[in-house]
Amino acid sequence: MFSGQRLTLARQRAGLSKKGFAEQLGLHPRTVMRWEADEREPGPTELDEISALLRFPASFFMGAEIDVADQRSASFRSMSSMTAAERDGALASGSLGFLAFDWIEERFNLPEPDLEDLKHETPEGAARVLRERWLIGERPISNMVALLESKGVRVCSLAEAVKSVDAFSTWRRDKPYVFLNSFKSSEHQRFDAAHELGHLVLHRHGAPRGREAEHEANRFASSFLMPAADVRATLPIVYGLSSLVRAKKRWKVSVAALNYRVHKLGLTTDWEYRGLCIEIQKVGYRTREPEGIARETSQLWNQVFTEMRSMGLGKADLARDLSIPPNEIDNLVFGLVTMLPLEGGATGSGKQIGNLRLVE
Repeated sequence: MFSGQRLTLARQRAGLSKKGFAEQLGLHPRTVMRWEADEREPGPTELDEISALLRFPASFFMGAEIDVADQRSASFRSMSSMTAAERDGALASGSLGFLAFDWIEERFNLPEPDLEDLKHETPEGAARVLRERWLIGERPISNMVALLESKGVRVCSLAEAVKSVDAFSTWRRDKPYVFLNSFKSSEHQRFDAAHELGHLVLHRHGAPRGREAEHEANRFASSFLMPAADVRATLPIVYGLSSLVRAKKRWKVSVAALNYRVHKLGLTTDWEYRGLCIEIQKVGYRTREPEGIARETSQLWNQVFTEMRSMGLGKADLARDLSIPPNEIDNLVFGLVTMLPLEGGATGSGKQIGNLRLVE
């Protein structure tokens, strides 16, 4: 049975509008609209042309309907600068991430979500509550991606090479998901991960929205990554930009984020803060982070691929099972794994292949 929903998803991954897609096929846009509304099915020749143009296997379009990442439930960081095509492409990637995690959960035991609904807390209070619940105390977090995974958050990457798409998060079937853009700096990605965690615990039920929600998630991320007591003990006095550059390595944040944090904690005056902002901009630290950190990697995806390799399986097998292009697997794990798996080609048994347990 042809799925118009799956056609929509593949078209959006290709960055095509209905009109642009129809033009490339030499058809009237109404035909595409009828396909996607399940009012008509393409013929065999048309299906082959669709598959070739969108670079998805024909079998993908014949599958059952899937859960889609919905704009109404997804928290994007930068909606104002994002085009509709960029937004839809990122959401379509999220839908493929749902498919991939369904495949993983059939074969591995993943951690159950360990997040609280903290909508009644202030962002700073929520950060403290979550650190206490997770027994982190005031110490710096070594790997945000691994921490999220250990607490049951499903993490994927967005290989969207555009600055307008930062990250987004969503709840699906009581499971939290975070999608990170690996195009950004490692420090930026860590902050994005903490920002999306803030959305998951503060805004699960949708309110507030827009700028207020983004501001709250930023406050949460700043407090979660740079606990007040630790910052005050480590950096009681700020001696210019060089002291921020040295200190930022402790919390693995950007120099701009640390500058903002120490000002909010009252460690610098308004005048000092503005002067440091100007200096950060002048030396180019807004776009080129000084003494950058290594990109964080995923424990979960690495363990999955390690287990698959031990069985002679690789990303080609995963892609075939999901009926998606292998490059979409790359997109979902870009920057999150230390080494991509072998291409594979073996036929799996379909049985559970391991008990996946993550450590903090």
